[in-house]
Amino acid sequence: MGGSGKTTLAKELIKEIKKSLYEPVVLHIDDFIYPKNIRYNKNYDDWYCYYYLQWRYRYLIDGVLQPIKNGDKKLEKKLEIYDKDKDNYKLLTFKYMNENTILIIEGIFLQRPELKDFFDYIIYIDIPKKTRMKRVLDRDKYIGNESDIIHKYKNRYFPAEDRYEIECFPKQNADLVIK
Repeated sequence: MGGSGKTTLAKELIKEIKKSLYEPVVLHIDDFIYPKNIRYNKNYDDWYCYYYLQWRYRYLIDGVLQPIKNGDKKLEKKLEIYDKDKDNYKLLTFKYMNENTILIIEGIFLQRPELKDFFDYIIYIDIPKKTRMKRVLDRDKYIGNESDIIHKYKNRYFPAEDRYEIECFPKQNADLVIK
């Protein structure tokens, strides 16, 4: 969930994997979001937009996950990656080179039905909401002041996360739970 330490853990995994014969490649689910006019649709509640309208899952599946699952051992292609400064996309060359490549997908809501079957191993970080809130208050200054951050998490992020827990049981379905 937000503020649990997903990005920090991914960075540590990459360091460890690089010590082996494997080559890590990381993608962040936040690189696959829709522009603001879609993910902040005024016709829906904030939590709904975050849970249902935020990410381009089909693009990630069609462009990366399905080809790898189908056995494409040397996938190299240009991907549209979200540019938050421009609220648009930039092209990034994605390379998945061979059976020694380990793809790490970092982000929230990765055990949703449309994604979960593409992963070989799922790590879930179980951190209390109160601790996560303290972390995001220090981290998410781009949202605004402390009051703005609390409002956004209480109205957008936390209700969507609660929905995710009810629908997908991420802690129970993970291969590893880190507390």
